[in-house]
Amino acid sequence: MRALPVRLDAVLVQAVIAAALSFAHLHDLASAAGQHGWKAWAYPVSVDLLLVVAWRRLRSGGAKAAGWCWFLVALTASLGANVSTAGLLDLGAVPAWLRILVAGWPAVAFLGGTLLAHGATADTTAAGREPAPEPMAPEAPAPAPELPAAEPKPAPPSSPPIPPALVTLARKVADEHRTRTGTPIDTSTLRARLGVPLSLAEAIAAQLT
Repeated sequence: MRALPVRLDAVLVQAVIAAALSFAHLHDLASAAGQHGWKAWAYPVSVDLLLVVAWRRLRSGGAKAAGWCWFLVALTASLGANVSTAGLLDLGAVPAWLRILVAGWPAVAFLGGTLLAHGATADTTAAGREPAPEPMAPEAPAPAPELPAAEPKPAPPSSPPIPPALVTLARKVADEHRTRTGTPIDTSTLRARLGVPLSLAEAIAAQLT
């Protein structure tokens, strides 16, 4: 099997070196303040873990006030140990106030880690219980007004059937009327002379023209 190439990141190497130096400074300060043995090694672990938890809280996107507060507390403890062990403090004669701060740090770190961890869990649970907003249904378009149905046009009355004999009689009456008066016979006169309904007289007059 081909070995995977190992890629070194300069930033990661720098972070490891800085963490190791800070870890050593915290250990030395705790040991000088009277915390010997495994206790001196536990102090830098608690400071670095509090920094990590506070940083994760800041990256989570939730309430950032608590994250910034405890991040600054842990950063102050780390910077204070680094500066104190740089020759500004006699590690052989640590003042009483510094011994009190070192002795009380475990309680502070425990409180900060607990608040950050449980605060993040409570925020996540509350966010999970919030009902999702229901999507708004699109409004249905208003129905178009119905147009009134067109009334059917009445069919034109059909012309009644005209017997041929009646047409012949009507033609004679019309010729007689023209000979006597010199004008074509009108429908009313034709109807009166033949004694037929008006519609039939109109149909006969149409055939005479």
